[in-house]
Amino acid sequence: MKSQLRILLLLSCVLCTLTGCGTVTTDSTAEPVATTVSQTNIYEGKLLGPITDAFSAYWYKGKAELTSYILEQARYGEIRQGNAVLIFVTEDFSRSKQVKLDNPAQAGDDSVNVMKLNLTKNFNTGIYPYSMMTSVFTPVQRKANPQTMKITTSSQEWCGHTFVQMNLNDKGYRIQQNSYFESDGDKTLSLDGAIPEDELWTTIRLNPDDLPTGKLQLIPGTMFQRLHHLSWTTQSATAELKAVVENPQLMSYTLIYRELERTLTIEFSKAFPHEIESWEETYQSGWGEGAQPLTTRAKRKKRILLDYWTKNSVADEVLRQELALE
Repeated sequence: MKSQLRILLLLSCVLCTLTGCGTVTTDSTAEPVATTVSQTNIYEGKLLGPITDAFSAYWYKGKAELTSYILEQARYGEIRQGNAVLIFVTEDFSRSKQVKLDNPAQAGDDSVNVMKLNLTKNFNTGIYPYSMMTSVFTPVQRKANPQTMKITTSSQEWCGHTFVQMNLNDKGYRIQQNSYFESDGDKTLSLDGAIPEDELWTTIRLNPDDLPTGKLQLIPGTMFQRLHHLSWTTQSATAELKAVVENPQLMSYTLIYRELERTLTIEFSKAFPHEIESWEETYQSGWGEGAQPLTTRAKRKKRILLDYWTKNSVADEVLRQELALE
């Protein structure tokens, strides 16, 4: 009996080896963030980063740039009214842990100064609300650190919530997704050889001359991925940077994804600090025969510079009116 048990155990071990036991990634087996961040430059050494003293004067005075937008969001085949906010600020980031440093002065070479973007959207679909947020952390000195180090996106609505995190490592981007929805599921995977679309928003603010043009391989925006339940993969796109004919003070940057039937256009100031004035995103919205091309639009309402993290008292709520959020 004991010999039969040993045989069964041996067969189980062999079978596990042949069929790939443990191929499902869990928290205990997931690859950790690399302590030495990959600097494989998919931009082929073309990045310049900030090139003027004006950058320091604007971005290193202890305040964030807050801009509110009137939002028209395409969802379920209809246009929904809402608000969007872009928050840009520089901060010190840990190269190894890829989190905001508590004590930058003690971090030494582990400290990397980044441009952080927080993009928020709030809109209603019928009775229930959507609240979405994307955070992007892109090194300011792009020659030394060419690629965005981290991207996160969360989405909350009454059906459930989702969270995705992308971390740069020596193989590209490690992506961890957690979702209420079966079609999304909980998964961990890697993507390499492509530029995250979310990074292009911070590139505009750092130096729009660094924006890639022509045929590109991109990781589509994480908010778009969430709303369309896409499989994680890179996509071919064409990018164009040009002046806005109707307003020579503005530039437009357009991405066209033919396979996704999606176009994204961001308009921003030609002059420093290259504020983002508006954006439009056209894609198929709705399900089945009811799906139709609709355009999400965001247009600037108000912009202020503020150390918002110190404005958390009841008396400070008046600042939301200044930003046209109430």
